[in-house]
Amino acid sequence: MSTVLDREEYVEQAYFYRTFRERVADNVPSQEVLARLDEEILTTTRLPHAVQFLATEMKHTGELAMGFQRLTHYFHPFQAFVVQQAEDEKLRFSMDTALLVLEREAYYRANNPTPQGLFVYQFESICRNRLRYFDGLIAMSEDPFYDADWKAYLESVRKQVGIIDFADLIYFRSEYALMEQRRRQPNFESSVPMLFGEKEGKIAKASRGRDPLFFFAALQRQLNYPEVPRGKIQTDENTKLEMMQTKVRELEARLKLLESETRGGPIDWNEFGKPDLLKDDD
Repeated sequence: MSTVLDREEYVEQAYFYRTFRERVADNVPSQEVLARLDEEILTTTRLPHAVQFLATEMKHTGELAMGFQRLTHYFHPFQAFVVQQAEDEKLRFSMDTALLVLEREAYYRANNPTPQGLFVYQFESICRNRLRYFDGLIAMSEDPFYDADWKAYLESVRKQVGIIDFADLIYFRSEYALMEQRRRQPNFESSVPMLFGEKEGKIAKASRGRDPLFFFAALQRQLNYPEVPRGKIQTDENTKLEMMQTKVRELEARLKLLESETRGGPIDWNEFGKPDLLKDDD
């Protein structure tokens, strides 16, 4: 079970994620980066040993997430979740973006974090990068930074997300909503604890019915909540060239098919790929 770490651990974690990301971007193999990076990290922390373990796991399994998942006493579940999502080939979530998400989260944890700010940052990271909500919210609920009231709230969010507007999920658990209710009913007492303050409640109410990303941006502007990195749009020239070449080949195939039909000759379906109507015949 992971625990809340000392500030110096999160400072070194932020450095680790940033340096790892930058060196991989410079085409240094991940295994090579991990094999040496532990030497740069402050030895009064436990991170050097964790990095050595990650390097060993990477060498044997080729996966980084497995190392995070096995070091449950050091890395919290949301960190493992983010790395696992980046290694999932079905998702368009790059490891570069994942490491930047973790870097900013570690930096926030090292500088007077609040449960409100951490919750919104983690949830927006899931939302903006289209990660798996169910698994992500479970990982969040296992974070030792959240107390019992927050864990119960996260369970409620997991059941209601997609059904109830996200702004409402915050507004109705804010001091501002409680204040408005008591204007109508002075003796009103809530059956659940209010987890967000008056300012969060006001912003949430003003954001009801709008794109949640606008709500996140408002919290960042007004309350200095941590900003979630946006995934980079692929603009690689080689990728564009490959897409154009694929389109040209498709057009050539269609033209050849059209010429065969015009001449009245037989059509060789194997050359163009079996049409959908014939696929069930295999």
